[in-house]
Amino acid sequence: MKKEITVTAPATVANVACGFDILGFAIDLPEDQIKATLSRKKGVRLVALTGKKTGIPKIALKNTAAVAVQALLNDVAPDKGIDLKLHKGIAPGSGVGSSAASSAAALVAANELLGRPFTRSQLVPYAMQGEAIACGTAHADNVAPCLIGGFVLVRDYAPLDIISLHVPKNLHCVVIHPKIKLNTSDSRSILKRNVSLEKAIRQWANTAGLVAGLFKEDYKLIGSSLVDNVIEPLRAGLIPGFSEVKEAAMEAGALGCSISGSGPSSFALCASLNEGKKVAAAMQKCMKGIGLKNDVFISKINKTGAKVKK
Repeated sequence: MKKEITVTAPATVANVACGFDILGFAIDLPEDQIKATLSRKKGVRLVALTGKKTGIPKIALKNTAAVAVQALLNDVAPDKGIDLKLHKGIAPGSGVGSSAASSAAALVAANELLGRPFTRSQLVPYAMQGEAIACGTAHADNVAPCLIGGFVLVRDYAPLDIISLHVPKNLHCVVIHPKIKLNTSDSRSILKRNVSLEKAIRQWANTAGLVAGLFKEDYKLIGSSLVDNVIEPLRAGLIPGFSEVKEAAMEAGALGCSISGSGPSSFALCASLNEGKKVAAAMQKCMKGIGLKNDVFISKINKTGAKVKK
């Protein structure tokens, strides 16, 4: 049995326009890294925190990675101890699954150190406990793709039912992150508890259309289905320049564009790498004109999720 291991976990895009709390996919970059070491002292300790760590709790009981691993230890190895060194490559509050990546990397590392008692899918509920600490809601649309990779549908939460969806070969994603922070808890607080039947019907239709488009590799259907009638209109006002950036992405050839997770990052799906480069350039030009510094990432859908470093 290994006594030390290093794991990386990628950023994720959740909600994916019409799929609030039920759709998500992994991208290649940015990513978090965890080095986990078995300890003679039982329990979990966060012994080092580096990188983009602003606002990340160092106290184990409040840190998503430590909380998730402690939940796992409680179930399978209560007498074991694990020390965690977390390097944050994903900025907190960026809307691309920062808390999920920390939890996922830590869980995969702990699972490996303990002899792999769980599958990746079985680790999802533990990662959801970390999400509950981060934003008050134990959602799986970030942690599931981060752990298992690809494009996923969270069909149900009681019991948890996660379905991996087909990913078209040439599908690429552009994510642009304006260098501002938007807490998930704040972004969720403005959501309405009730939705009109008319809006709900359109949202269901778009979600079904997006899933069908992925399996059929029908880019036109994917694009026409990337429409959010419920959440995006409420959150768009929290993100400076979102409407302008979305318009720029669509004019440059994006299939569709929406808010990544709870924001402030935006994502655009594209039919090829070349299209992705054009869209990324247009989004950056627009954001520069607004006066916002930003980071941009272009990648295929990441099909592996968290990875053990060799």
